[in-house]
Amino acid sequence: MDWFEQNAWMVWLVLALVLGGIEMLSLSLVFIMLSGGALAGLVTALLGGPVWLQGVVFAAVSVGMVAFVRPVAMRHMRPGIEDVRTNVDRLVGSSATVLEAVDSGHGLVKIGGDVWTARAQRGEFIPGDVVTVVAIDGATAVVAPGETTSPYRS
Repeated sequence: MDWFEQNAWMVWLVLALVLGGIEMLSLSLVFIMLSGGALAGLVTALLGGPVWLQGVVFAAVSVGMVAFVRPVAMRHMRPGIEDVRTNVDRLVGSSATVLEAVDSGHGLVKIGGDVWTARAQRGEFIPGDVVTVVAIDGATAVVAPGETTSPYRS
């Protein structure tokens, strides 16, 4: 027991490294928080704190990091599915140029570099009008008047 008290810093260092290695395999952000607690225990040991205090510091820092740091880190690492717009959802809100007259039933627009079938949410648009994509319905873009659309056609 005497050896442990004199070399506790070494035990905390090995524990921190082992927990860090486990984290590299699991990627759960739990073991890295425990590793941070072990590093706090290491600092306490180097400052001459008794073994019981080192254990308390390890536990407090570990619990605090798991409770407060991990949730914030997880939010930044894995955005919720509602935060990620993919594929056609990304087109909603973008501008489109009318290529072929668009009315409530049919038409063609160019969105970015792609040509889409389109229908007007309201009104009619002629070739050259710039409209805004308000929805994607299957393979059809639903469009509404944009900033440079003539007001008499909307």
